[in-house]
Amino acid sequence: MKIKKTALIGMGAIGTVYGKLLYDCYGGNFTVIAGKSRKEKLQKSGFTLNGETFHPNILVEGDSKEKFDLIIFCVKNYQLEEAIDDVKSFVGENTILITFLNGVTARDRISQAFPNNKTLYGLSMKIDAVRTEEGIVNTVNGEIHFGEATNTVLSPEVKTVEECFNQAGIENIVFPDMIRMVWKKFMLNVGVNQVTAVTKAPYGKVTHVESNLVLFREAMKEVLAIAKASNIDLREEDVEEFVTLMNNFSPMGKTSMLQDIEAKRKTEVDYFAGTVIEMGKKLKVATPVNFVLYNIIKSLEELYFI
Repeated sequence: MKIKKTALIGMGAIGTVYGKLLYDCYGGNFTVIAGKSRKEKLQKSGFTLNGETFHPNILVEGDSKEKFDLIIFCVKNYQLEEAIDDVKSFVGENTILITFLNGVTARDRISQAFPNNKTLYGLSMKIDAVRTEEGIVNTVNGEIHFGEATNTVLSPEVKTVEECFNQAGIENIVFPDMIRMVWKKFMLNVGVNQVTAVTKAPYGKVTHVESNLVLFREAMKEVLAIAKASNIDLREEDVEEFVTLMNNFSPMGKTSMLQDIEAKRKTEVDYFAGTVIEMGKKLKVATPVNFVLYNIIKSLEELYFI
């Protein structure tokens, strides 16, 4: 099994960084899948990363009967159902699917839509891509953490995707317990994305402003409590690891949710605090910090964006 044709849907900040690496590697065998309304615009403008514009193939549903060996989802959570519809005609019998979406629900949603295909867990870490008026700007490509739920022995599909990423120069790690890794990043996103969204704080002000640090820790601890009630391997030291990790981020860098707030775009709060609140109710775990963060961010969306 070897990946010869790759496709990606969702050319935002993260999608553009990894899309460019795949385009440089696969050329005409890399395709961007888009919604019908965006095809003409994207074909004309292309995609710009660090001042360099590139023009990959762009296909929309119904364009061809082509099937891909690997399809990567990089859309926002609230765009996932539409993205699933957009890729349906390009999914073949042996197509491998992988999600780079934030949160803890995307992989299962994709798997339910394509029950006969292998859908892998995936997430992007340590990337610093930012959307600007001139395109996407980044200095660190970060790394993809991916795999099956457990990877003590690598499946053929995981080995194949690992080979693809290595060939394209995409740094990647297959962890033995991907459920733990997905939940770790979820905990980080629930803390840092939402706190920065309501305080407008860059990374450098998350832990160096005491009140921000309190919110950051407490929002993550609610995820930790839900994980423990769900028998998911999150630990107290994971919270402190992320507090320390903030010192390694670019001080003036901004989370994706803060970028969305500043650009007056819809946020993924329903899939962060919204998921925490919903799971907390089911498990009888109190989530007061996420409840407040959720309502503030939803208020910002309703007052200023919609």
